[in-house]
Amino acid sequence: MKMQRLSGRTCLISGASSGLGERFSRLVAQAGANVVLAARRKERVAALAAEICDAGGKALAVAMDVTDEPSVIAAYDAAAAEFGPVDTVIANAGVSAPGRSIEVSFESLRSLFDTNVLGVFLTAREGARRLIAAGSRETGVGRILLVGSMGAIAPIAGEAAYCTSKAAVAWLGRNLAREWARQGINVNVIQPGFILTEMAGDWFASEGGKAQIAGFPRRALQPIESLDEQVLYLCSDASRQITGATFTIDDGQSL
Repeated sequence: MKMQRLSGRTCLISGASSGLGERFSRLVAQAGANVVLAARRKERVAALAAEICDAGGKALAVAMDVTDEPSVIAAYDAAAAEFGPVDTVIANAGVSAPGRSIEVSFESLRSLFDTNVLGVFLTAREGARRLIAAGSRETGVGRILLVGSMGAIAPIAGEAAYCTSKAAVAWLGRNLAREWARQGINVNVIQPGFILTEMAGDWFASEGGKAQIAGFPRRALQPIESLDEQVLYLCSDASRQITGATFTIDDGQSL
C-alpha cells in the first residue's frame, strides 16, 4: 500500500539535499509521487534525483533558495514544465544558529529567520497560488506540510532563535490552513524531535551532545523513519479532513 499511496501526485520538497528533506524525497518517490528536489546545493539534489530515477521513480532536481522569491517561482515553473502542477508541498528547508542569545551574530539571526520563517512562507504561498489557479477548490487535492520542531513547545538551551522560528512555523500553519480552507488546500505541521542528521551530527558525537541524549526521557535520538507514516498520510488523499493540525512526533523528547 505504501508504494502506491501517492501515485499521481507531484511533490515539491525544499531542503531536499540532506537530512529530513533527503529522507522525505526518497519516501514520496517510493510511494509513487513525482518528486521535485529543491535546494541551494543543486549538485547534491541532482545526484539524489538520478538515484531515484535509476530505482524506477520520477524525480527532478531544481536549484531553489527559499529566501529569494524569484528563485522559488523559478523552481515551481521548472516543476510544472516537467510534471505539471505541483499538488503537494513539503516546506522542509531550515537552519540553526546555536549559541548564547547575547552572543549569536546578527547575520546568523537574519539567515535563520529568513530561511525558517520567510522561506517557509514563500514556499507554501507559491504552492498555494498555483494550486488555486489549477482548480484545487473543486478537486480538493492540495496538500502542504510544514516541517517545524518540538522546539516550538520545549525550550532548547542555546537555540532561542531556532525555537522561536519554529513556533512561528506552527502558527503560520494554522493561519494558512484557515485562509485556504475553502480552496481545497490542507496545511498541516509536523514537529520532530532531535534526529541524527547532517545538521546535528557533530554535536551529538560530542560529550555535550551525549549528555543531552542521556537527558531525554527515552535516552535516545529519534529514528528518522519514525516520521514516515505521518508524512505519507498528510500528503495523501486519505487526509482530506485534516487541516490546521500540528503533530509533535518527537519520541517524548519534549516531555
